[in-house]
Amino acid sequence: MQRESRKNKMKILKELMLVHSVSGREQAVSEKIEEMIAPYVDEVRRDAMGNLICYKKGTCKNPKKLMLAGHMDEIGFLVTGIDEKGYIHVSSIGGIHYVSAAFSNVVFENGLKGVLVPEADFGNNFSESRFVIDIGATDKKETEKRVKVGDFASTVSHLEHLSGSFYSGRPFDDRIGCAIMVRAAQTLKDCKNDTWFVFTTQEEVGCRGAKTAAYGIMPDFSLAFDVTGSGDGPKSRPMAVSLGKGAAVKVKDSSVICDSGFVRCLMDLSKEKKIPAQLEILEGGGTDTCSMQVAGCGSRATAISVPTRYIHSNNETISKKDYDACVALTVALLEKDLNEYKN
Repeated sequence: MQRESRKNKMKILKELMLVHSVSGREQAVSEKIEEMIAPYVDEVRRDAMGNLICYKKGTCKNPKKLMLAGHMDEIGFLVTGIDEKGYIHVSSIGGIHYVSAAFSNVVFENGLKGVLVPEADFGNNFSESRFVIDIGATDKKETEKRVKVGDFASTVSHLEHLSGSFYSGRPFDDRIGCAIMVRAAQTLKDCKNDTWFVFTTQEEVGCRGAKTAAYGIMPDFSLAFDVTGSGDGPKSRPMAVSLGKGAAVKVKDSSVICDSGFVRCLMDLSKEKKIPAQLEILEGGGTDTCSMQVAGCGSRATAISVPTRYIHSNNETISKKDYDACVALTVALLEKDLNEYKN
């Protein structure tokens, strides 16, 4: 395995986080990822859904087919109308947390900046129909020179170091999953299995990209990379996942029950390689895991997740220790001959 510099670990993540790519508009981040991963794989292509599919040939005899998936898209906004005062009305792309998003800076695809504001003082009754974007225009005609119906926007990205191993920013969901896959490809010494590093589209609006990619690959094993909740935040729901305690190996979420043997395989690898890991049961929400599990004749599927506080807010919070553990566990899996898998 090639050694990673401490600076490179966060540099990859930061570069991916600072590219704005809302669901359905992932081209910019796709190009950045291709630039990072292309020297470390054997083939790069895109499909009709815009998935970035990077293939690396396995070295073992009769290699199994392993699909890795991390989604490139982020939540955001779609312009639905412009009123006479020049304010921009929007619809949600994915699950926007409007309490958190209120009064945030937003950026459009063309670089134009604005502020997401409630139309009136209405207490805690937050919904997308009561929000507009203010770009500082004086009337409709001025706004229409810079924005049109159908344009996409997102809240401004950032990455901040808090203290110790903790970082906050957006969108960790799911640029951190993409960064894990890039780092794994860059540090991998011996890829035992035929492996597809798939950077998927439109996960936030229904896990669509992973579904079509999985049908094209028909993997034996599937592994998603994403964020997951934690039980250690203020007023968190009970959950046996904490920041700083390692990679979270998915057992179940609201869309999938994971393959028990594959979960056990990852947990055994974590013990063998002394990589911190914990089991994840997410009561609400889902990931690309489900789409891959049920594609074609199905595959043995689970996910490696990064414990995260305040998901879908402007200040998602993670521990770098968990991020590093996810990379180490991924590399350990890629260097394992999955012909030795036992259910």
